[in-house]
Amino acid sequence: MAADSNKRAARLAQRIGAFTQRHGGSAEAQIAYVGQVGFRISLVGADGTWGDQMAPSKETAEEAVRACPDVTLKESFDGEMAEHMRTGPYEWSRMAGTQLGGPANR
Repeated sequence: MAADSNKRAARLAQRIGAFTQRHGGSAEAQIAYVGQVGFRISLVGADGTWGDQMAPSKETAEEAVRACPDVTLKESFDGEMAEHMRTGPYEWSRMAGTQLGGPANR
């Protein structure tokens, strides 16, 4: 079981590292429990691009983030972290839904 967990953490670390390199060379991360599906690793790159990765356990998520030296793990997704996020037309249309001509909620 431990070997499987280590492999998952290593794969996550590769994806997190690739995200970091594509988006300015550094990133901030925060880990949050999202129920039975596991833990979400929210990422905000130095250029403001954001994304996430899913991990089956908090330990796996933490191991993956710690394996990435250019990623700072934050306790919470606070205002400072959110301030760095850059949103584009796609995100705004999704947040506003049909009110601004975005995709309908169905």
